[in-house]
Amino acid sequence: MHTVEPVQDVQVKLDEIVAMVESARAMPMSASCVINRAELLGQLDELKELLPGEFRQARYLLQDRDEVVAEGRREAERIIEEAQEERLRLIDETDLVRDARAEAGRIIDNAAEEAAGMRREVDDYVDTKLANFEVVLTRTLGAVERGRDKLRGRREVHDLDDLDDESPLPDLDEPATR
Repeated sequence: MHTVEPVQDVQVKLDEIVAMVESARAMPMSASCVINRAELLGQLDELKELLPGEFRQARYLLQDRDEVVAEGRREAERIIEEAQEERLRLIDETDLVRDARAEAGRIIDNAAEEAAGMRREVDDYVDTKLANFEVVLTRTLGAVERGRDKLRGRREVHDLDDLDDESPLPDLDEPATR
């Protein structure tokens, strides 16, 4: 940055010229005044010498200001661009999360349907196997009952044979005696 001192010098010179005009002797019956020409011209020459420096400093200040403004604009544009990229990234992430949740929901629904179908298939399979087992058990139970009935039938025949041995039956070959 450049120094501000020449601005004060110009201001001082202008204040001196204004004071000179204000303190100048007035002309009677007129708005004119009497001013020392050489003194005023000297003050104006000094002011002219200061002004180019002032203009240079003003140009430097304007150039500095323009550079600062341009840098500020570049920084603002960079920040805006980063913010837009971040916004798009967040939107993409939001879309990804929403899509992922939707896909997860679909997968869970499909898995639940598949599990229910498998459960029905397993229940049908087990029911079929139990029905077959029931048929086998019923046949086995029938065979057991028939076997027991057969055993009972033999026992009854055997019991009858035992009864016959205890009370002898008449021999049919021998003549009956009365």
